[in-house]
Amino acid sequence: MRKRFFSDDSFWNQALPADVVVDPASQRYLSFLEKSHDLEGFHVNGNNYTIPVYEAAPDTPLVKVERRIKDHVGEGRFMYQLSKYVVDSVADHPCGHDASFVDGVPIPEDALPDALTDGHLSIVDPSRNRVWDMWGAERRPDGSWWCCSGISYPIDGTGVFDASEWGMRNGESVHMYGPCRAAGVPNVAGLIRYEELQAGRIEHKLAFATRYAGLQAHSFPASWTDGGVLGGPPEGITIQLDPDVDLDAYGLSPAGMAIATALKEYGAVLVDVALGSVLYAEGLTGHADKSWEGLLIEDELARIPFSNYRFLQPEAVVERGMIPGIHPIIWQTFHEAFGMHQEGDLGEGNSIVGWRKDWHAQLLSQFKSKSSQ
Repeated sequence: MRKRFFSDDSFWNQALPADVVVDPASQRYLSFLEKSHDLEGFHVNGNNYTIPVYEAAPDTPLVKVERRIKDHVGEGRFMYQLSKYVVDSVADHPCGHDASFVDGVPIPEDALPDALTDGHLSIVDPSRNRVWDMWGAERRPDGSWWCCSGISYPIDGTGVFDASEWGMRNGESVHMYGPCRAAGVPNVAGLIRYEELQAGRIEHKLAFATRYAGLQAHSFPASWTDGGVLGGPPEGITIQLDPDVDLDAYGLSPAGMAIATALKEYGAVLVDVALGSVLYAEGLTGHADKSWEGLLIEDELARIPFSNYRFLQPEAVVERGMIPGIHPIIWQTFHEAFGMHQEGDLGEGNSIVGWRKDWHAQLLSQFKSKSSQ
């Protein structure tokens, strides 16, 4: 399987120039990363909340994958309910599956999605030159498949989606339109691959998530955001490890050195919200011949403090995206950012819980009135 996705001139495959422009808000953004978890630097998701990738053979049959989002036991059902509120009707809504996805997916028999609630899964078919992404994927007891979100795209394409093709309304989740990362980027974009760490070299940008992504703010290559914090880094922004940092000082393994070098040369793009600040390696679920044991140390990059990084100034920031109330972690983070994470009283007998509900109703009304903009 190829180690690098997309065309050579894709944004994801471009090394950073020597004359990068540091974002004026870089220090503020770094402070958000520093408080997102109790590590000094990045954790690498290799075993939990990962994206397993499988390669289909030319004769792998196409499997019909049903829509799941309105029946999802997690936040998917809330995304569906939000879209029902924001749009006039969901009768013609894609409800999670892009048009590129509906004709079927060549799912290998041994394919397993990530075991945790996100249920990510990607299928690569070189013979068709396609990748199929899924979020909330599950093989049901009868052997059939369903998923919350699904989209397909060329292996050698740009790796960037055009949100204008979806007709998405402000406030909705991008998951309702097919993309399986909340920033509206491909699953495989920025993914650390097993073969790359075996070879000791990564030649593309990485992908990362953090708890405090910016509310209603995203920039290229992101096409959307699920961020919930005013003033947080916009999804799509690139972070770079300072090229002058002496990596030999941190006692890194060969794999850790490869990741850190990629962070210097290519940087990492903010693609999602997580409980901490994490980079993404591919999930090896179901691959009997592969294991991260002895190769990837998940907390090794945390030896390099966030103070050694810098956020780069993005292209114009677009002030649109998902509202925070439909995702429990993002909703909690939104309130913590405003100092309202404890139960209490806001005066005149109004509890914070009551205020949350009232505020959320007002916010929904605001986005409904703006949805045609």
